[in-house]
Amino acid sequence: MDSKEAADEVDKTVAAMEKRKPSQSQGVCRDLYKDGGAAFEMRTKFQLSRVMLPDDANIMGNVHGGIILKMIEEAGSIVGTRHCNTQNEDHCLAALVRVEKTEFLSPVFIGEVVHVSAEITYTSKHSLEVQVKVIAENILTGTKKLANKAALWYVPCSLQNVDKITEVPPIKYASAEQEEEGRKRYEAQKIERLETKARVEEVMPPPPNPEDAPKAERFTVGFSQSTLIHLVGPSDCTLNDFVYGGVTMKLMDEVAGIVAARHCNTNIVTASVDAINFHRKIKKGCVVTVTGRLTFVSNRSMEIEVLVDADPLVEKEKGKYRAVSAFFTFISLDKENKPLNVPPLKVEGEEEQKHFEEGKARYLQNKAKRLAEKERLQ
Repeated sequence: MDSKEAADEVDKTVAAMEKRKPSQSQGVCRDLYKDGGAAFEMRTKFQLSRVMLPDDANIMGNVHGGIILKMIEEAGSIVGTRHCNTQNEDHCLAALVRVEKTEFLSPVFIGEVVHVSAEITYTSKHSLEVQVKVIAENILTGTKKLANKAALWYVPCSLQNVDKITEVPPIKYASAEQEEEGRKRYEAQKIERLETKARVEEVMPPPPNPEDAPKAERFTVGFSQSTLIHLVGPSDCTLNDFVYGGVTMKLMDEVAGIVAARHCNTNIVTASVDAINFHRKIKKGCVVTVTGRLTFVSNRSMEIEVLVDADPLVEKEKGKYRAVSAFFTFISLDKENKPLNVPPLKVEGEEEQKHFEEGKARYLQNKAKRLAEKERLQ
């Protein structure tokens, strides 16, 4: 997306935001039981805003991609949970199961206000799609920029029985074509989610021993591979004691960022994230292991596979399991936030070569999609 397209996108989003009443944009003072278009819009749309603070950014002032992902998920979870509880007697929470590929279109900096607008765009019997736009506002100059767009899929889980998926109230569509396009997206993500779940069950090799790290050759997969271990506490969880998707995505982005920084030793930022698939829920009290490794490097970008494993501390009989998987793409920046070349990746062994070739295929496929989309809009 070029600067003109991004500017047009911002103008449309800001205009829609300004049409809403203050109570709607803040997500309060709503009447869920009132009929009519206004009440329906209040059930299917939500916006949250927050100023970016030093704790949200790296040492160069760039806001972490994980912070933006966490805000996106929060907005999606709120609008999804509200909608699913308008007609269901069995109260439920919208649980994140997938985030489609999302690109970080513009960097966000400390002091800017981030506005996250979420809207339910499709519902099936047991799932719903939420599309989100992220606008970053410089409150000193008044300028706004489109920072991110994302599509998320949720399923409503009963509060009384977390293994029970409740039905989703249907939404109204502007046209039959809009509903059909949503149905196609639903079918596509369902197939991809099942394919990914079958593929990512392989065990991630442990990172090198810290004592051996100085001996490891730079720019190899093993040199930069990193792991974070996190004990899931109450503050990480929803009302039914399962981890918020946004918390998990933030941890994943942190690990990917460490891998990217170790490889190129420069300022790095999240450029995009391939589909994030939530294969199984993570419960309070689990020890979460988040591991990231380089799979492919081009001249200007790094693809990092991030896998999340959960290990119950109390219910040990259930054993460790793969919970979430995704590919993050990072770029290297200089002091003026301009892209730098990335050191080539030194591939060792057949397994790493296989991952490299698969990553290269994804890179070329995504590049072709971007070019085709650019030509379509011209």
